[in-house]
Amino acid sequence: MSTYLTTDTIRALREGRGLTQRGLAERIGVTDKAVSKWESGRGLPDISLIEDLARALGVSVAELLTGDVRTNANRAGNMLRSKLYVCPICGNVVHALGEGSFSCCGVQLPPLEAEEASEDGEHAFRVERVENDWLVTLDHPMTKEHFVSFMAYVTSDTVTVTKLYPEQDAQTRFPMRGSGTILVHCNRHGLFRARTPRIRRAAPGTLPRG
Repeated sequence: MSTYLTTDTIRALREGRGLTQRGLAERIGVTDKAVSKWESGRGLPDISLIEDLARALGVSVAELLTGDVRTNANRAGNMLRSKLYVCPICGNVVHALGEGSFSCCGVQLPPLEAEEASEDGEHAFRVERVENDWLVTLDHPMTKEHFVSFMAYVTSDTVTVTKLYPEQDAQTRFPMRGSGTILVHCNRHGLFRARTPRIRRAAPGTLPRG
């Protein structure tokens, strides 16, 4: 008869999180001896501890109980691993926390794969700090046939998208939220990316410069 929780599951998840038995025990309010017993098959955690144990190990209760842990690149809401989709007909932009199945105007949309902007001279853009904003500028045509359709600023917990249209300037400003990635989308050539510049910390007693 199988138990509702295997010893290998607890040990593998604990080690994967870089926790000692004592570290795990402290997070859920038990002794390290109790954790040792669970991992050696000499006991099982009380059902009242399962939610806290799952939270400490970074998995869902279902994953903990079944041992079927799904590797989720988006765990902890990391927006830097999210996906963007663009409709080639209407220009609609879809943002998702992971790959999915999306369609628009009767077209199945593939996830965009970003190229490094520095490797493509035509789409190399500038990211500068202006006061408390990132100013993104690009020398690029802005005609009805060939234009930058949007720019995005992605950090670990936010995504900000600015839609652009023909005859506008190929530039925008994003309020700074720390280091991240700037994405620029050309309607003909696709998505390009570049990291934001390193933010220099002001010396003690001085004011940061714009």
